[in-house]
Amino acid sequence: MRRARVTVRGAVQGVGFRPHAWRLATEYALGGWVSNCADGVLIEVEGRAEAIDAFVGALEARRPPSARIEALEVAAIAPRGEPGFAIRDSLRAGTLSAAILPDLATCPECLREMLDPRDRRHLYPFTNCTHCGPRYSILQALPYDRAATTMRTFAMCPACRAEYDDPADRRFHAQPNACPACGPALALWDAQGRVLAERNDALQRAAQALRADAIVAVKGLGGFHLWVDARNAGAVERLRSRKGRADKPFALMFPGLAAVRELCEVAPLEAQLLESAHAPIVLLRRRAAVEPGACTPAAQVAPGSPELGAMLPYTPLHHLLMRELGFPAVATSANRSEEPIAIDEREALERLRDVADLFLVHDRPIARPVEDSVVRVVLGRELVLRRGRGYAPYPLSLAGAQAAPALLATGAQLKDTVSLLVAGGIVTSSHLGDLGTPEARAAFEQAVQDLTRLYEAAPAAVACDLHPDYASTQYAEGSGLPRVPVQHHVAHVAACMAENGLRGPVLGVAWDGTGYGTDGTLWGGEFLLLEGAQVRRVAHLRRFRLPGGERAVQEPRRAALGVLYESFGDRFLEEASDLAPLRSFGASEQRVLQAMLAQGAHAPLTSSAGRLFDAVAALAGLRQVSSYEGQAAMELEWRIDEADGVPAYPVDLADGNARGAQPWIVDWAPMVRRIVHDVRAGVPGGAVAAGFHRALVEAIVAVAKRAAVPRLALTGGCFQNGHLLEWTVQRLREEGFEPFWHRQVPPNDGGISVGQAAWAAARLEAV
Repeated sequence: MRRARVTVRGAVQGVGFRPHAWRLATEYALGGWVSNCADGVLIEVEGRAEAIDAFVGALEARRPPSARIEALEVAAIAPRGEPGFAIRDSLRAGTLSAAILPDLATCPECLREMLDPRDRRHLYPFTNCTHCGPRYSILQALPYDRAATTMRTFAMCPACRAEYDDPADRRFHAQPNACPACGPALALWDAQGRVLAERNDALQRAAQALRADAIVAVKGLGGFHLWVDARNAGAVERLRSRKGRADKPFALMFPGLAAVRELCEVAPLEAQLLESAHAPIVLLRRRAAVEPGACTPAAQVAPGSPELGAMLPYTPLHHLLMRELGFPAVATSANRSEEPIAIDEREALERLRDVADLFLVHDRPIARPVEDSVVRVVLGRELVLRRGRGYAPYPLSLAGAQAAPALLATGAQLKDTVSLLVAGGIVTSSHLGDLGTPEARAAFEQAVQDLTRLYEAAPAAVACDLHPDYASTQYAEGSGLPRVPVQHHVAHVAACMAENGLRGPVLGVAWDGTGYGTDGTLWGGEFLLLEGAQVRRVAHLRRFRLPGGERAVQEPRRAALGVLYESFGDRFLEEASDLAPLRSFGASEQRVLQAMLAQGAHAPLTSSAGRLFDAVAALAGLRQVSSYEGQAAMELEWRIDEADGVPAYPVDLADGNARGAQPWIVDWAPMVRRIVHDVRAGVPGGAVAAGFHRALVEAIVAVAKRAAVPRLALTGGCFQNGHLLEWTVQRLREEGFEPFWHRQVPPNDGGISVGQAAWAAARLEAV
């Protein structure tokens, strides 16, 4: 006889791991106990040596479907003669580091029960078990126990309590466990907050309203969605007008995978993601031809896009609503433009009474906003573009940082997240969005407090961006903690390295819109060599001016004038007077803009790849003014499908100055001159887009060859572009390089806080 202490770390709380251990111990006739603890699950087992070995092996091999084991440690201890096996209450001593499980989509067993007229949970919109349901969105403290969730106010009825207390039941210690007799309930409100209907009648009347063109605000798992019938052009247009969202594509919820396949091409991995416990929004290619009778969404859902953002129902409430509707519905974040998502029904009523016609609410409180995740499949694997429900806040292990002190990272300004380095892992909040409004900044500060409170962490330092005007930087400056400023693109590369377990040397290709550079200019087309805690700027795109500064972000035509001026000098007005960007300005405006460029007045210098995308989109006549971030670059990417076999435009790689000093300059001026020629000659926009993308790929290969660094990290918002990422990886591999890119950490600014935490840890380790 012997006894062993088994420590299991990872996503092992809230997934049925304790009953899993109980069942295995019973099967192998072992005594002992299991308990949640600060860093995961702690088990002591006693019995025959071979039975203990089999038990430990089965913990991993037969783990619950949603469990993820990061580490499993076994230590021999003295036997105690303990014959039975018990499930004990949670242990609260020690440093909190247990992985918080994301919210999980409804499992098949719960869905079957909910649709079974004989089951006591028939049509109950809050059905869940240890395999599915809310986790992160209801958690208020660790360890994960019911008393530490927003379900603590709902006392379980005898039937639910019996399930909760039975280790053989899949609802054993399912913390949100409830039923119609004791759990949360629905209500339908009008825009004044008057109750119109309750329980299933509320759901039925909400579905009727959606069929009758209404906009319904639906309280879901991590916040409210605004729903409309996706087929109804008038309803979609009315939603756009009220929400203040002119063109940006809306996501759609479909009744099932078959309905998605009617409209979109769905590869096996895309289908797997749609039906997974993550249940993200997946960007899918539209079918070229749709069969008659298909529920085709209105053109206003995703204007001009060859893709649709599709998701399947992921809560019982969504399943029931879609079952009633039977057609795709727009289900977009319930907020006005630039505001955070609403999570409380009274707050939603106040903020959205002029947007939504009706409010389908429930009385289960939401602890924090959790947006839907957005992914696309590139190179045969998922690429998370927005990390929220289903993914956040699962931690990223950081090699070599187990002894690092707790660190806070505040992220950037757009697509922001906050991260906390604790016990060798980086825990990142759900997507917070842009920090341009007071409401958004308040949500950001709440997220910082929320994350540090959950882990009872006292950060020793705070990492932040260099940009002095970012709200996240200003928060760090006012925190009273020692600051570790991290340059924006260094953070991008560090995030990619951390996700891929790289320590360097790595050549990072960090391409995005703009980030504050160490020289005071706006960077965005960077080649950075990272090794240990050292960084060197190896190369960058040729710089150009942005007349009007921030206005150039919304007006690609201004970026186009900047690249034309850089390519043709003072002659640019004559050389390109017939092109769309110049034609969009009046003669007096042209003269003012020319003076701004010549004098450098309110026309900052940038090496931005994102603004270069904007400029080429404007030159090709695709987009002169944008209504949302990245619109011009996306439209340029979309047009590539119209061209095949187009060669790369010419791009030169030159030394930084006449003495050959670093960094090297990727000179795109020859390309711009050729594009001007081709546009005048009537070359289609798709061919221009394809030649431009291939030119950028060849520029990356040229820098990689000259730098002679075998491993490259591809990061930044530009690498959300599927064509750019796929072609770059293909060409680098052809030339013998080893490219790395993102998977679950977004390549855009949603990953900045991860990189800040990783780089700050490396810097502090090197001191």
